[in-house]
Amino acid sequence: MPGDERPERALWADVAKGVCILLVVLWHVVVKHYLRIDWGVSPPIPGAWGALTEQLLPLRMPLFFTISGMFAAGAVARPWRVVRRSKVGRFLYLYAVWLLIHTAVLALVPSFDTARADDVADLLAQLTITPSNLWYLYALALYFALAKAARRVPVALVLGGALALSAVASAGLLEAPGNRAGLYQNLVFFLAGLYFRPYVERLAATAGWGRLALTGACYAGCLAVVAMTGSRAWPGVWPVVCAVATVFGVTAAALLGRRATLGNALARLGRRTLPVYVIHMPLLALLHLALVPLLSTGMDGGLRIVLAVVEPVALTALVMWLCLTLHRLLLRLGATWLFDLPGRGSRAAGSAASPSSSDGRTART
Repeated sequence: MPGDERPERALWADVAKGVCILLVVLWHVVVKHYLRIDWGVSPPIPGAWGALTEQLLPLRMPLFFTISGMFAAGAVARPWRVVRRSKVGRFLYLYAVWLLIHTAVLALVPSFDTARADDVADLLAQLTITPSNLWYLYALALYFALAKAARRVPVALVLGGALALSAVASAGLLEAPGNRAGLYQNLVFFLAGLYFRPYVERLAATAGWGRLALTGACYAGCLAVVAMTGSRAWPGVWPVVCAVATVFGVTAAALLGRRATLGNALARLGRRTLPVYVIHMPLLALLHLALVPLLSTGMDGGLRIVLAVVEPVALTALVMWLCLTLHRLLLRLGATWLFDLPGRGSRAAGSAASPSSSDGRTART
């Protein structure tokens, strides 16, 4: 497995992916489990956790898709038959397989508050026009196809159209059931990573603490202005906030990548985003079912406050560890088909590219 010899640009990208997948799991832990519990504590601890994760919304997926797009150039340049199988077909296959698994497991936990298919019609809708919690995989398949089809179209036209789509969707002017809004809003960031990779790499290579402070202040300022003016649904506002957050995220990831111990740990996680992404939701649902009765019982007030503070972090760490452990176990059992498209030309499941990998230069699972 690559280590410190990896170019810095690849290391920081893996760090960014590691941070993003952590934030995705933390978000789901908080909104789908933690905030569903009556903690009964006087300090507004649950509200603080909810507010914190809400402020990270402009960072998580836009940064994830920007990194994905950065490494898409090599794949998009290949013949259609290669792109159809290795990217479009592969991500659609993984989406369909794990959608069926999610549907089966989530049926066992009806109290878990998340999107699910309750009948065949719902399942068909999630497979086609209204993507499920696994929408990131669906989006990658669609984005690769669009990027390949638009390869000879002027960049300004393609990127301008994607920006307009993001602005209209984020303003709520398009019908977007399920997670369809995510598809509309994040195409522009995938394409920005694809078209502007040299500039993003330069941004990471020249990152410094001064820029981190400046971009962090701009990010916080944007969030404050949006909150005070109620302008989140104004056309164009949300994509701008997400762009500022992405610049901050690239800068932060580059600086974290220069910290040997922490950077390497996050990069290793960033090379294993696929199993975490596909496994964590049903696993969280089962943990929610087991933990709610325990956390709803009477306990010492001080202990309850401590649990209210640390549970999101502790449960996020546990879910991450369980996902990676289950992934290793499944590979040992030969279930490689769960993590890669079977057949000729498929990667070995033990080194299958993560959802955000594209041309083989990114880290592998």
